[in-house]
Amino acid sequence: MEFTRIANDINGNPRYVFHFLNFITDKEREGLTLDQKYKLAVKKAQKLGGRIYRGKSFGGGIVFQSYNIQETIFKIRLNQYAN
Repeated sequence: MEFTRIANDINGNPRYVFHFLNFITDKEREGLTLDQKYKLAVKKAQKLGGRIYRGKSFGGGIVFQSYNIQETIFKIRLNQYAN
């Protein structure tokens, strides 16, 4: 799973940005518009603590604050197929 390390938040916590397509399955992608895919991905990511990344350097991203990126990736993968 690809992600991009970005600058720490104001409190010094590490942050990582994932592309929204990491949060939905191939089956969920079928028959949906790009906007619908994005909304579904954001909804799923928010359940895991993700937020919409509003920076201009990475469009369509969802940001997570994490000190253990491997655990965050595990949770994303686990949740991707659980719903």
